[in-house]
Amino acid sequence: MDGIWGQYARYNRLANEKLYAACAGLSGAEYRRDLGAFFGSVHGTLNHLLLGDRIWMARFEGGSHVSTGLGAVQYEKFEALRAERERLDRHMEQFFATLPEGFERGSVRYVNNSGFDTEDPWSVILPHFFNHQTHHRAQVHTLLSQLGHKPPVLDLHRVLRPDPT
Repeated sequence: MDGIWGQYARYNRLANEKLYAACAGLSGAEYRRDLGAFFGSVHGTLNHLLLGDRIWMARFEGGSHVSTGLGAVQYEKFEALRAERERLDRHMEQFFATLPEGFERGSVRYVNNSGFDTEDPWSVILPHFFNHQTHHRAQVHTLLSQLGHKPPVLDLHRVLRPDPT
């Protein structure tokens, strides 16, 4: 995988795999328990993260995404959410592995969920995209701890290391 954005896309996929593996050990009640996070529960936070990634990927690929509330539940069942997360992560990894030369020097025009028509440079949006993912994975990491489960190690350098020991 070439380039920094491809590396971040690979990290995103691997970190999500680890996080979802840890979340798979939660009971249904734990998974949906509102612990006061911005999107309430592990379920709400994972759904928000998928929604955010779908919105940005649509914009990256020249399209748009139907406006929804940012807390909209995409999938009620964990396994369906996990399958879509895996599909989207593979798609994102492929997308970022094949960015055209100079892509990050351009900009993107879009209408946000509040209806605001704006244009931002890729040099701001691409770091935001990957930072947003890390931010919400950290929330789920904390929720796992609050629920008494051991959260996975998600440090970039450890996740990307060929032998994570």
